[in-house]
Amino acid sequence: MQNQCSASSGPQVTPVLELYTSEGCSSCPPADRWVSGFKGQDVVVQAFHVGYWDYIGWVDRFAAPAHTTRQREIAVHNRLRNIYTPQVVVNGRDWPQWGHAQSPVTGPRSAARMQIALKRLTDDQFEATVTPAVGAREAQAWAAYWTVTEHGHSSRVKTGENAGEFLKHDFVVRQYTQAGAYPSGSTPQKLRLRSVAATPGHERQINLVVVEPHSGNTVQALSLQCGTRKTP
Repeated sequence: MQNQCSASSGPQVTPVLELYTSEGCSSCPPADRWVSGFKGQDVVVQAFHVGYWDYIGWVDRFAAPAHTTRQREIAVHNRLRNIYTPQVVVNGRDWPQWGHAQSPVTGPRSAARMQIALKRLTDDQFEATVTPAVGAREAQAWAAYWTVTEHGHSSRVKTGENAGEFLKHDFVVRQYTQAGAYPSGSTPQKLRLRSVAATPGHERQINLVVVEPHSGNTVQALSLQCGTRKTP
């Protein structure tokens, strides 16, 4: 019999915290450490590494062009003139006071307009069912994306601004996949993900984030962490 691994979202919106960071950025390590402090909390955390500082002298192996594209989309939603690192985004909103303010996950949470049920089908396949919440005032259009994040990565940087530093990373985005946009309606929508292979020795989370298409604001989010399957 296969091990079951599933999770369901609650009646309130789960916060989503995004960090845009780079191993080539000397001001990023404090933000990386700050983000690691959210392990075990009821929040979906995603550390997107970007590569636009690679030219300084150190190539960030966790960076992907799609991460920079997403950061630019967030800049448009927030009417920012530039993208930068480290940048913290909470529920789609730029949050520059991250190092000097109360934790963004301790405040009141709004009632969820969507519910997510997420389950593992196989080691690399996952399925989510997204349904308008019971009692929601109005079903609205929505979009969604998946991420696969991993804990416990590290790098000994040899060149660039962080030369000589030993950097540690949690919530590292190893996969970012768009899940489409959907019109308003009350019919449940099933979404599937084929994930990249898990990195041995690193805990990973499968995350689904539902957003408003035009603002990028979080509608609902859910993170699933499954243990290693046991063989008969």
